Amino acid sequence: MKHLQIIVLSVAAMGLFAGAADAQRKTTAKKGSTKASKSVLPPLDVRAAREKVSNQLANVNRFVDILGPVAQGIETLDDSARSRRLEQSANDRNEENKQKVIAAIRNLRTGLTDLESDFRTKPALQKYLASIQGITDLAGQAEDSAIAGKFVSAKDPLRDVAQKLTDTLKLMPASPEI
Repeated sequence: MKHLQIIVLSVAAMGLFAGAADAQRKTTAKKGSTKASKSVLPPLDVRAAREKVSNQLANVNRFVDILGPVAQGIETLDDSARSRRLEQSANDRNEENKQKVIAAIRNLRTGLTDLESDFRTKPALQKYLASIQGITDLAGQAEDSAIAGKFVSAKDPLRDVAQKLTDTLKLMPASPEI
């Protein structure tokens, strides 16, 4: 009988201590889950720059998609003008289109230059500079190709710009959903 009392008391004591230990574990788990649920926002400069990179990426991709057929048409008309006589109005329209494409590439380059400049001058963005660096030069290569009359080749540096922008977006922290 004494053995039974000792066993019952020891089981009761272990149950009491196990309950206290379990309560401590729950408190620790709560603190851990609270920390996990809180999300850290990237600095404002990084969030704003991420949005600008995303916008420029969309602009470059849209421009390359539109430039393809236009560039092919311009170069086809140039070849036709060299091989046979074209009407003066068709030749004039082609020259206008060339100037419009060159102006559009210049405008695109301006936006890319401003973006790269932000990454060079803002301390919070300098750690991402290596991935975005050179987009201005690539846009300049596209402009130079267009000025030289190689409109189809002007797409290649712009595709490289799009790749650099994509790589930069992958490195930059995204803002958590609220």
